[in-house]
Amino acid sequence: MSEPARQEIRPQALRALATAADVMRPALTAVEPNDHAAAAAYLMRHAGATSLVVITDEETRKPIGLITEADIVRAVADGKNLNDVRILALMTGNPIVIQSTSSIREAARTMVACHFRHLPVVGEDGCLKGMVDILDICAALLGPSAGTP
Repeated sequence: MSEPARQEIRPQALRALATAADVMRPALTAVEPNDHAAAAAYLMRHAGATSLVVITDEETRKPIGLITEADIVRAVADGKNLNDVRILALMTGNPIVIQSTSSIREAARTMVACHFRHLPVVGEDGCLKGMVDILDICAALLGPSAGTP
């Protein structure tokens, strides 16, 4: 008997099989709900981030919220002083998260369905492992040549 013919896996198929863990960025910056919104803006600016995950505490690192550039912009446009406003007042609570084992296609579907640009990535224990944003997902789906026009 001959060996069964192996199907060649195209690069597009390999990209589709990638997981959130493969493309996520480390959640280098996380904040607590009682921190000032100004601190969140400062951290975003200096980390080059467009969002921060709000966590319960540094030990458990359970995501309880998400604060984004858009949240900060809305607060400033509403005339709020970011030194007086707490992150809790601006954040989106109970963020939708994805498992580190979720495919990037699942992440993309979630982002499109919920109109999100950022998704916290958690492990089986529910603890924060990283973050994916729309650019990470698009770059992963498009492949290595995505960066060239």
